[in-house]
Amino acid sequence: MSSSSDESAARLPIIEYALQPAILVAVMWFWLSDPTNPLVYPLVLAAVHVLLGGIEYWRPARPDWLQPAREKVLNVVLVVILTIGVGIVAGWYDAVLREPLANLRSTLNLDVWPHEWPLLAQVFLVFFASEFIWYWVHRAEHRWALVWRVSGHGAHHSFKKLGALNFGLNHPLEFFFLVAPSALVELLFGVGIAAAGATILGVVQASIAHSNIRLNSRVIGWLFTTNEYHIHHHSVVLEESNTNYGCSAIVWDRLFGTFEPGVTLETGTGPTEPTLWQKTLMPFREPEDTAIAP
Repeated sequence: MSSSSDESAARLPIIEYALQPAILVAVMWFWLSDPTNPLVYPLVLAAVHVLLGGIEYWRPARPDWLQPAREKVLNVVLVVILTIGVGIVAGWYDAVLREPLANLRSTLNLDVWPHEWPLLAQVFLVFFASEFIWYWVHRAEHRWALVWRVSGHGAHHSFKKLGALNFGLNHPLEFFFLVAPSALVELLFGVGIAAAGATILGVVQASIAHSNIRLNSRVIGWLFTTNEYHIHHHSVVLEESNTNYGCSAIVWDRLFGTFEPGVTLETGTGPTEPTLWQKTLMPFREPEDTAIAP
């Protein structure tokens, strides 16, 4: 927050305390009403970002993070293109891994998925299991320089101003890392439709976690990542960036000792934000002022 007046202006209790749980409840209710409808995902994604984007403009937690219209439109276009890319990678994983993982499931007798559970309970099981895998993948990206480079993760961290749209502003190489956890859980255990609900929950959570809105982290922040925690992970300070690896679920950070609350003064990979072209090249050439690469 840039000043006490900014903080006062951004505070609105009904948003601060109720927005995140209300969005999660509404999204899950909407998906459960028609879980096999392929239009649910794009409708939910669009509605959530219209809502978050409107609140970011109306009551930003950090007014200096408001983006000019041209930059905002560019980010929307990039997110749409990159989201299509994620879908292509997910389809590729399905085509390549479904049969061998089904055979492995049969060989190892891993047909243990609780299909008899209520669908919502299965969704949360997939969600937290996938986030468990992602926690370690994400931690590896920050621990080993090779993984950091190969995944292009630095591009995601390079933004100096964050907003809900940053959930999808990743380097294309990172799609293979982002999709792998949910694909492994879904295909290894033969999850079924619950995997779609977990994907929607994860994307919505990631969007909230990047949002420029003042939200309260008590109670909900024991299990789910809030933007206070995830923005701390985007800090330009190396020690702060190496915390809070759970983009959607913070519980694994709490269990494995990498959770850290705190005020984040500045985000990014260094004092300046790379251009779009420099971000694209980050797997091959880091900007000279990069401060948080392993």
